[in-house]
Amino acid sequence: MSNIPPIIHKTRTQLVVEALRERILSGDIQGGEPLRQSAIAEQLNVSRIPVREALVQLEAEGLINFEPHKGATATLLSVEQVTELFQLRAMIESDLLAKAIPNLSDKDLVEAEAVLVQLELAFKLKESVASWSELNTRFHTRLYQAANRPHTMEVVNGLNTNCDRYIRLQLLFTGGIPIAEREHRVLLELCKNRDIEKATTLLREHILHASASITKLVEQKIKS
Repeated sequence: MSNIPPIIHKTRTQLVVEALRERILSGDIQGGEPLRQSAIAEQLNVSRIPVREALVQLEAEGLINFEPHKGATATLLSVEQVTELFQLRAMIESDLLAKAIPNLSDKDLVEAEAVLVQLELAFKLKESVASWSELNTRFHTRLYQAANRPHTMEVVNGLNTNCDRYIRLQLLFTGGIPIAEREHRVLLELCKNRDIEKATTLLREHILHASASITKLVEQKIKS
Protein backbone atom coordinates (compact mmCIF):
# COMPACT_ATOMS: atom_id res chain seq x y z
CA MET A 1 0.00 0.00 0.00
CA SER A 2 2.91 2.38 0.70
CA ASN A 3 3.83 2.47 -3.01
CA ILE A 4 0.46 3.85 -4.12
CA PRO A 5 0.91 7.52 -5.05
CA PRO A 6 -1.42 10.01 -3.33
CA ILE A 7 -4.34 11.44 -5.29
CA ILE A 8 -3.60 15.08 -6.10
CA HIS A 9 -6.67 17.29 -6.40
CA LYS A 10 -5.89 20.24 -8.65
CA THR A 11 -7.70 23.54 -8.36
CA ARG A 12 -9.26 25.20 -11.39
CA THR A 13 -6.46 27.76 -11.27
CA GLN A 14 -3.81 25.01 -11.41
CA LEU A 15 -5.56 23.38 -14.37
CA VAL A 16 -5.72 26.72 -16.23
CA VAL A 17 -2.02 27.39 -15.44
CA GLU A 18 -1.03 23.99 -16.83
CA ALA A 19 -3.16 24.36 -19.96
CA LEU A 20 -1.83 27.85 -20.78
CA ARG A 21 1.76 27.01 -19.85
CA GLU A 22 1.68 24.02 -22.20
CA ARG A 23 0.31 26.13 -25.08
CA ILE A 24 2.95 28.83 -24.57
CA LEU A 25 5.84 26.41 -24.21
CA SER A 26 4.78 24.38 -27.24
CA GLY A 27 4.52 27.52 -29.39
CA ASP A 28 0.76 27.14 -29.85
CA ILE A 29 0.52 30.62 -28.29
CA GLN A 30 3.18 32.78 -29.96
CA GLY A 31 5.30 35.42 -28.26
CA GLY A 32 3.50 38.78 -28.25
CA GLU A 33 0.09 37.16 -28.73
CA PRO A 34 -2.59 38.73 -26.49
CA LEU A 35 -4.27 36.51 -23.90
CA ARG A 36 -7.92 37.54 -23.51
CA GLN A 37 -9.36 36.43 -20.19
CA SER A 38 -12.92 36.07 -21.51
CA ALA A 39 -11.83 33.96 -24.49
CA ILE A 40 -9.65 31.70 -22.32
CA ALA A 41 -12.43 31.28 -19.77
CA GLU A 42 -14.82 30.26 -22.53
CA GLN A 43 -12.35 27.84 -24.14
CA LEU A 44 -11.54 26.12 -20.84
CA ASN A 45 -15.10 26.30 -19.51
CA VAL A 46 -14.18 28.15 -16.30
CA SER A 47 -14.94 31.55 -14.80
CA ARG A 48 -12.60 34.51 -15.24
CA ILE A 49 -11.31 34.27 -11.64
CA PRO A 50 -9.07 31.18 -12.11
CA VAL A 51 -7.94 32.60 -15.47
CA ARG A 52 -6.88 35.86 -13.81
CA GLU A 53 -5.08 33.96 -11.03
CA ALA A 54 -3.37 31.70 -13.60
CA LEU A 55 -2.12 34.70 -15.59
CA VAL A 56 -0.57 36.20 -12.45
CA GLN A 57 1.27 32.92 -11.78
CA LEU A 58 2.46 32.67 -15.38
CA GLU A 59 3.75 36.24 -15.17
CA ALA A 60 5.83 35.17 -12.14
CA GLU A 61 7.21 32.30 -14.25
CA GLY A 62 8.25 34.74 -16.96
CA LEU A 63 5.91 33.28 -19.56
CA ILE A 64 3.59 36.28 -19.92
CA ASN A 65 3.75 40.07 -19.53
CA PHE A 66 1.10 42.49 -18.33
CA GLU A 67 1.25 45.70 -20.35
CA PRO A 68 -0.74 48.93 -19.80
CA HIS A 69 -3.71 49.27 -22.16
CA LYS A 70 -2.83 45.91 -23.72
CA GLY A 71 -3.39 43.33 -20.99
CA ALA A 72 -1.58 40.01 -20.86
CA THR A 73 0.59 38.83 -23.74
CA ALA A 74 2.85 35.81 -24.18
CA THR A 75 6.51 36.72 -23.59
CA LEU A 76 8.54 37.35 -26.73
CA LEU A 77 11.57 35.19 -27.45
CA SER A 78 14.69 37.07 -26.41
CA VAL A 79 18.37 36.44 -27.16
CA GLU A 80 19.31 38.56 -24.14
CA GLN A 81 17.08 36.47 -21.89
CA VAL A 82 18.56 33.21 -23.19
CA THR A 83 22.09 34.47 -22.55
CA GLU A 84 21.34 35.67 -19.02
CA LEU A 85 19.32 32.62 -17.94
CA PHE A 86 21.75 30.03 -19.25
CA GLN A 87 24.85 31.81 -17.95
CA LEU A 88 23.22 31.91 -14.50
CA ARG A 89 22.38 28.23 -14.77
CA ALA A 90 25.94 27.35 -15.79
CA MET A 91 27.37 29.16 -12.76
CA ILE A 92 24.88 28.03 -10.14
CA GLU A 93 24.33 24.45 -11.27
CA SER A 94 28.02 23.62 -11.67
CA ASP A 95 28.61 24.91 -8.12
CA LEU A 96 25.69 22.84 -6.83
CA LEU A 97 26.99 19.72 -8.54
CA ALA A 98 30.48 20.23 -7.08
CA LYS A 99 28.95 20.39 -3.59
CA ALA A 100 26.62 17.42 -4.27
CA ILE A 101 29.03 14.84 -5.70
CA PRO A 102 30.83 14.01 -2.41
CA ASN A 103 27.42 13.41 -0.78
CA LEU A 104 25.78 11.36 -3.54
CA SER A 105 24.56 7.99 -2.28
CA ASP A 106 24.06 4.86 -4.35
CA LYS A 107 20.31 5.46 -3.99
CA ASP A 108 20.66 8.99 -5.43
CA LEU A 109 22.56 7.64 -8.44
CA VAL A 110 20.09 4.79 -9.03
CA GLU A 111 17.16 7.24 -8.91
CA ALA A 112 18.93 9.68 -11.25
CA GLU A 113 19.55 6.87 -13.74
CA ALA A 114 15.90 5.76 -13.53
CA VAL A 115 14.79 9.30 -14.47
CA LEU A 116 17.36 9.37 -17.27
CA VAL A 117 15.93 6.14 -18.72
CA GLN A 118 12.46 7.75 -18.70
CA LEU A 119 13.86 10.82 -20.46
CA GLU A 120 15.60 8.72 -23.11
CA LEU A 121 12.33 6.88 -23.79
CA ALA A 122 10.40 10.17 -23.96
CA PHE A 123 12.91 11.56 -26.49
CA LYS A 124 11.89 8.79 -28.89
CA LEU A 125 8.23 9.88 -28.85
CA LYS A 126 7.20 13.23 -30.34
CA GLU A 127 3.91 13.00 -28.42
CA SER A 128 5.97 13.09 -25.20
CA VAL A 129 7.46 16.52 -25.94
CA ALA A 130 5.54 17.99 -22.99
CA SER A 131 7.47 15.76 -20.58
CA TRP A 132 10.99 16.39 -21.94
CA SER A 133 11.85 19.49 -19.96
CA GLU A 134 10.28 18.18 -16.74
CA LEU A 135 12.24 14.91 -16.92
CA ASN A 136 15.42 16.79 -17.86
CA THR A 137 14.98 18.99 -14.78
CA ARG A 138 14.22 15.98 -12.58
CA PHE A 139 17.41 14.23 -13.71
CA HIS A 140 19.59 17.24 -12.94
CA THR A 141 17.76 17.95 -9.67
CA ARG A 142 18.32 14.38 -8.51
CA LEU A 143 22.07 14.96 -8.80
CA TYR A 144 22.01 18.41 -7.17
CA GLN A 145 19.86 17.64 -4.11
CA ALA A 146 22.74 15.99 -2.26
CA ALA A 147 24.35 19.45 -2.02
CA ASN A 148 21.78 20.26 0.69
CA ARG A 149 21.25 23.80 -0.59
CA PRO A 150 17.44 24.19 -0.59
CA HIS A 151 17.42 27.95 -1.28
CA THR A 152 19.81 27.55 -4.20
CA MET A 153 17.57 24.76 -5.52
CA GLU A 154 14.62 27.18 -5.44
CA VAL A 155 16.61 29.60 -7.60
CA VAL A 156 17.52 26.79 -10.01
CA ASN A 157 13.88 25.69 -10.24
CA GLY A 158 12.86 29.24 -11.14
CA LEU A 159 15.55 29.45 -13.81
CA ASN A 160 14.47 26.10 -15.24
CA THR A 161 10.85 27.24 -15.45
CA ASN A 162 11.93 30.27 -17.47
CA CYS A 163 14.25 28.13 -19.64
CA ASP A 164 11.60 25.48 -20.29
CA ARG A 165 10.30 26.70 -23.65
CA TYR A 166 13.81 27.49 -24.87
CA ILE A 167 14.99 23.97 -24.01
CA ARG A 168 12.07 22.44 -25.91
CA LEU A 169 12.79 24.62 -28.92
CA GLN A 170 16.41 23.51 -28.86
CA LEU A 171 15.58 19.80 -28.62
CA LEU A 172 12.87 19.97 -31.28
CA PHE A 173 14.53 22.18 -33.87
CA THR A 174 18.32 22.07 -33.48
CA GLY A 175 19.02 18.34 -33.40
CA GLY A 176 19.91 18.62 -29.73
CA ILE A 177 18.54 15.26 -28.58
CA PRO A 178 21.52 12.97 -29.45
CA ILE A 179 23.94 15.45 -27.85
CA ALA A 180 21.79 15.74 -24.71
CA GLU A 181 21.51 11.95 -24.42
CA ARG A 182 25.25 11.43 -24.76
CA GLU A 183 26.20 14.22 -22.35
CA HIS A 184 23.67 13.10 -19.72
CA ARG A 185 25.11 9.56 -19.77
CA VAL A 186 28.69 10.82 -19.45
CA LEU A 187 27.69 13.20 -16.67
CA LEU A 188 26.10 10.38 -14.71
CA GLU A 189 29.22 8.23 -15.06
CA LEU A 190 31.45 11.09 -13.90
CA CYS A 191 29.20 11.54 -10.86
CA LYS A 192 29.44 7.81 -10.13
CA ASN A 193 33.24 8.12 -10.34
CA ARG A 194 33.17 11.19 -8.03
CA ASP A 195 35.13 13.17 -10.63
CA ILE A 196 34.11 16.67 -9.57
CA GLU A 197 36.34 18.59 -11.98
CA LYS A 198 35.31 16.73 -15.15
CA ALA A 199 31.64 16.56 -14.13
CA THR A 200 31.35 20.29 -13.44
CA THR A 201 33.26 21.17 -16.64
CA LEU A 202 30.95 18.95 -18.70
CA LEU A 203 27.84 20.37 -17.01
CA ARG A 204 28.93 23.95 -17.70
CA GLU A 205 29.66 23.10 -21.36
CA HIS A 206 26.34 21.19 -21.61
CA ILE A 207 24.37 24.26 -20.49
CA LEU A 208 26.35 26.80 -22.52
CA HIS A 209 26.20 24.63 -25.68
CA ALA A 210 22.41 24.59 -25.32
CA SER A 211 22.47 28.38 -24.91
CA ALA A 212 24.48 28.85 -28.13
CA SER A 213 22.12 26.57 -30.11
CA ILE A 214 19.02 28.33 -28.76
CA THR A 215 20.47 31.80 -29.44
CA LYS A 216 20.94 30.92 -33.13
CA LEU A 217 17.40 29.53 -33.30
CA VAL A 218 15.84 32.57 -31.60
CA GLU A 219 17.75 34.92 -33.92
CA GLN A 220 16.33 33.02 -36.90
CA LYS A 221 12.78 33.18 -35.51
CA ILE A 222 13.06 36.91 -34.79
CA LYS A 223 14.26 37.57 -38.37
CA SER A 224 11.58 35.39 -39.99
